[in-house]
Amino acid sequence: MKEVKHYKRDRRRKKGGIVSTVILVVALAVFCFSGYQLYKIFGGYFKGQKEYDKIREIAVEEKDKNNFRVNFDELLAINPDTVGWLRFYPEPAQINYPLVQTDNNDLYLSKTFSANENTVGAIFLNYINHPDFNDKNTIIYGHRMKDNSMFHELEKYQEKSFWEENQYFYIYTPDGREITYQIYSAGIVKETSDSYITEFSSTEEFDDFLETTRIGSAYETGVQVGSRDLVVTLSTCTKESDDNRMVVRGVKISEKNLD
Repeated sequence: MKEVKHYKRDRRRKKGGIVSTVILVVALAVFCFSGYQLYKIFGGYFKGQKEYDKIREIAVEEKDKNNFRVNFDELLAINPDTVGWLRFYPEPAQINYPLVQTDNNDLYLSKTFSANENTVGAIFLNYINHPDFNDKNTIIYGHRMKDNSMFHELEKYQEKSFWEENQYFYIYTPDGREITYQIYSAGIVKETSDSYITEFSSTEEFDDFLETTRIGSAYETGVQVGSRDLVVTLSTCTKESDDNRMVVRGVKISEKNLD
């Protein structure tokens, strides 16, 4: 009888040892897979940042606040889809990228400016808009990356105190223009929001759009926008929901030729 009891106990121990080993192997496999996924993600971030740093070194000639130049010949040689350059000053200075446009809004979600496959993508112009930035509402898209790159810093405009110190952004064009925009509205909207309307059949329809964007702002800015004005809407995802977007809207206040 003692031998039978010992045998049964040994079998239970053996089974328990096997189960523990299986659990350990599975846990290690999950750990390794998770580690690999994180490596891919952060490796992609690193490569993306390096690529855009290199593009800035090649194309940007910046001596001071009032002497910012972009070498579009260099950019167009790298990517013929180049339509401009977007820059914030003084902050969020991280948003300092080339602008591209193609015949759809999907390609540059996963391709960088240099056409490399990468989740950081590129900052791109809505394919419906004209590349001269003379539409009533021009939309520019970019990812909200967890390493604070691309359009991540737009979320800072949810706070009025940040807007008060950083009200302007600039677009540079291949034909030598520097266009200055003053932010008149910022906040979180649904992806189906009227913020994404780009064509207006009448002055009244555009005025309604402007009123909607004012109401949709997280705070009142007091910046005046009228029916003759031109607007640029910057759009990115939010951490709250896949259905929401963070939008920052600027009205064109000046333009000068740098050539």
